[in-house]
Amino acid sequence: MNKTELVSSIAEKSGLSKADAKKALDATVEAIAGALKAGDKVALVGFGTFSVSERPERQGINPATKETITIAAKKIAKFKAGADLDNAIN
Repeated sequence: MNKTELVSSIAEKSGLSKADAKKALDATVEAIAGALKAGDKVALVGFGTFSVSERPERQGINPATKETITIAAKKIAKFKAGADLDNAIN
């Protein structure tokens, strides 16, 4: 399912127009991204939790030259599914 299909599904199930559903989805994604940028967790009970994790600096190998390189530390977004979502899938 891509974003357009998700917007259509939200509009159909909520009774909103597609334009309003797109605005709601965009606002939700923006709010989650903003919270993660600020270092907060976003917990949606029954669905899951979005959080930020830090990856330490590590050594890697350039496959083209076989030269050892240093891969910089960085932050990554993580998602852990909630129990209700796990049960719905299985």
